[in-house]
Amino acid sequence: MNSSFTSNTTSTVELKPSYNIPVVLVLGSIPLLLVQPWVGGIFALLGLFLMLQAVTLRFQFTATDFELYRGEKLIRRFPYQEWQNWRIFWNRVPILFYFKEINSIHFLPILFDPNTLKSCLEERCPRI
Repeated sequence: MNSSFTSNTTSTVELKPSYNIPVVLVLGSIPLLLVQPWVGGIFALLGLFLMLQAVTLRFQFTATDFELYRGEKLIRRFPYQEWQNWRIFWNRVPILFYFKEINSIHFLPILFDPNTLKSCLEERCPRI
């Protein structure tokens, strides 16, 4: 079932990076390194990887698309007209963003401002 998505604005909104998840993973890995070094190392590496992603990736809401950039290079464009559903998991502590297009499903860690994300989604891709 396709929903009808509309764009209520023509301005482009760029999501500010959020380092909450990477910082929590890196700080949480410190005591784990003492108890279970390999588990702590995995958490530290994941946190550092997500930190790098938060620094290098940019997400923008345009009038017609959700766009992903690395630096100035456009990596991927997700047209709203192909979106069927979206959800932000764990509203109190948002950590995962899910959206489904006609032919694919996407899960993204919240490495950007969750409040701006939610307001842009509600404005440009309202759920019915």
